[in-house]
Amino acid sequence: MNYQLADVLEAPIISEKSTIAAEKDHRFVFKVKKQATKKQVKNAVETMFSVEVDSVHVLNVKGKEKRFGKTLGQRSDWKKAYVKLKPGHDINFATP
Repeated sequence: MNYQLADVLEAPIISEKSTIAAEKDHRFVFKVKKQATKKQVKNAVETMFSVEVDSVHVLNVKGKEKRFGKTLGQRSDWKKAYVKLKPGHDINFATP
């Protein structure tokens, strides 16, 4: 399946772990489509934020089992991508 670049990235993940990774070695974390490839993620980030990407690491996150009253349910599986930028490039999510 061929996605538009805007459809590949779903949302940035802002957490304590991702903030430390961003400050330490310019590595940003995004929630991406389950079918997205490393190349699609790289192209989407470079186009949307006008930066140069050094490397992309993707991983599948398993959905947790949760109990809803008496029934046992399962959250959906999803994919996230760690995107490392080349030196001198940065993404600032605080600006509108």
